[in-house]
Amino acid sequence: MKKIAILSGAGISAESGIKTFRDSDGLWENYRVEEVATIDAWYRNPDLMTDFYNARRAELEHAKPNDAHLLVAKLEEHFEVTVITQNIDNLHEQAGSSNIIHLHGEATKACSENGKRFVQDIGYRPIGYDEKTPDGARMRPFIVWFGEDVPRLSDGAHAVEQCDILIIIGTSLNVYPAAGLLYYAPSHCQIYVIDPKEVQPISRDVHFIKKKATEGMRELYDMLCSQ
Repeated sequence: MKKIAILSGAGISAESGIKTFRDSDGLWENYRVEEVATIDAWYRNPDLMTDFYNARRAELEHAKPNDAHLLVAKLEEHFEVTVITQNIDNLHEQAGSSNIIHLHGEATKACSENGKRFVQDIGYRPIGYDEKTPDGARMRPFIVWFGEDVPRLSDGAHAVEQCDILIIIGTSLNVYPAAGLLYYAPSHCQIYVIDPKEVQPISRDVHFIKKKATEGMRELYDMLCSQ
């Protein structure tokens, strides 16, 4: 059975109503990335960060996977699939994908601010300002912010190294180190990029499908399953 690695970004969840950073003039829910997505911002204003991610978590309670998520999951009927996502939502899980690597954390989990220990699933509930983890540290969202290491990057790299087909969907390939995973693909690997907008120049031989995630994924699914 052929192996597929899927690198998904914000664009795959946009059609489920999840706003993307790059489509909002450098703002994410009216905040600049420096205010809500860096480790320095957490230490400057943890209450603001807690409020911001509480709101994102609450939004996810009502978000549903779209056809792109569902088709990614359906690929498992024909291929061995690993999803490597930059997204913090749980829409791939809801769609039924069984092997998911979250590079940037998960909005429905919390952890200790001391080295991301004591990770726990909190669902869609808010984190309180005075909430502590068992080590006595303040509880924080289980998110990998700019300025932090990406613990599962090596897992993602290994999945790409092993794949026969790499599908890049809904990501501009601007955010590193995740964008660099493309270059772990072996020379025989077929690479497909689904995105209606221009992405970073790619030196590899790539098949571009310049469509939104749902439409582009349907086209690619039919193509792959007919081979």
